[in-house]
Amino acid sequence: MRQVYLDYSATTPVKEEVLKEMIPYYTEKFGNPSSLYTIGLEAKDAVDKARAQVAHLIGADPKEVYFTAGGSESDNWVLLSVANALKEKGNHIITSRIEHHAILHTCQALEKLGFDITYLDVEKDGTVNPEALEAAITDKTILVSVMFVNNEIGTIEPIKELAAVAKKHNILFHTDAVQALGNVKIDVKDLGVDFMSMSSHKIYGPKGEGALYIRKGVRIPSLINGGAQEMGKRAGTENLPGIVGFGKAAELAETNIDNHISHCRELRNYLIERVTKEIPDVFVNGPLDQERRHPGNANITFEYIEGESILLLLDSFGIAVSTGSACSSKSLEPSHVLASIGVPDEKIHGTIRFTVGDFTTKDDIDYVIDCLKKVVERLREISSVNSKKGW
Repeated sequence: MRQVYLDYSATTPVKEEVLKEMIPYYTEKFGNPSSLYTIGLEAKDAVDKARAQVAHLIGADPKEVYFTAGGSESDNWVLLSVANALKEKGNHIITSRIEHHAILHTCQALEKLGFDITYLDVEKDGTVNPEALEAAITDKTILVSVMFVNNEIGTIEPIKELAAVAKKHNILFHTDAVQALGNVKIDVKDLGVDFMSMSSHKIYGPKGEGALYIRKGVRIPSLINGGAQEMGKRAGTENLPGIVGFGKAAELAETNIDNHISHCRELRNYLIERVTKEIPDVFVNGPLDQERRHPGNANITFEYIEGESILLLLDSFGIAVSTGSACSSKSLEPSHVLASIGVPDEKIHGTIRFTVGDFTTKDDIDYVIDCLKKVVERLREISSVNSKKGW
C-alpha cells in the first residue's frame, strides 16, 4: 500500500545524513564525554561541535545552549526553576491559552503551589496581542511564556514584540520554539528572549533530545544535580548519539531553511486550495496570511463529520494525518487551541491537521486529495442517513 505521511508537526523521520553521523557514537566512538582519555575527549569534542551547530541555527553563543531530553523538559525547567528562584519577588506568571500542554499543565501544577497564572486570550487567528500582555503585567509578574509557533493551527506569534513588552518591565521571557525551529528563521539576540525551548525530532533529528537556550547573564537553578555535565546545570551522562544527531540536524536545517520553507509553503498552499475548492463545507483555521503560519501547516475543519473517522479512513489508504496535537491524540476533550479561537465543539471534532515536510511531493498531495474526497463523501452520506433515522 502507498504510504503518505502528512503529520510532520508530530514528528519527522531521521534524515540519512543525521543517522550516518550518529552511528559511530554507538560503537567505536562511544566514550563518556567526562573522561580524560582520548576516546572520552573525542566524545566531548563531538558534544561541543553539536552545541555550536544548534547555537548557530538560532544565533546564540554555544555557551548559551544546554542539552535536555526534549522540548517538554526544557519547558518544565524554565517554569519550575524560575518560579522557585523568584518566588520571593513575585508569584505571577503570564502565558497564553493556546500553549502546548507542557506549559499549561506545568502552570496548573504551579497554581496548586500558590502561584497566580494569567492565561491570555488570543485573536481569532491565534495571535497573542502585545497590548493584552502589557495589560496583564503586575508588580508581581516574574515570567512570561508564549510559544513561537502554535503546534495545531500554525500561528507564528509576534515574539519580538512580546519579548519587548516583558523587557520594558524587567520581566523574564520564555518561548517554546519546538514548532518554530527549522521552520522559521530565528535570531535569539534580535528577538530579545531570555529562554527558548527546542526539540530535535521536529527537524529530522532523533527523538529524546532537546535543548534550552538561556541568555548569557540570566541565572537559573540547575535542573538535575549530581555532576558537572551541561555546564553544571543538568547532571547525568550525555546522550552522545542523540546530541550528535541533533547537531547534524540543526546544521542541515540551517543550510536548507530557505528551500524548506519554500517547498513546504508551496505544497501547503496547494493542499488548502484543492480542499477548499473541491470539498464543500470546509474552513481553514488559523491565520489567513499564509506567511504568518507554519509553512507546512493546514488545519481544516470538515463540517458534519468526525475528524477521528476521517483519520482512520485515510489511514486505510496509507495516509497519516492528525486530529490535533499528537501529544493529546488519545484525549476525547476538544482541542483547547480551536476552542480558544472560537470554533464550536461540534466543529472542533471535525478538524484535521495536515502538515507537510521535506519528503512530501505534489503527487502525494494529489493522492491525499483524491482519497480525502472519497472519505468525506462517504462519511457525510452515513451522517445524513443517521441524522434522518434520528441517531
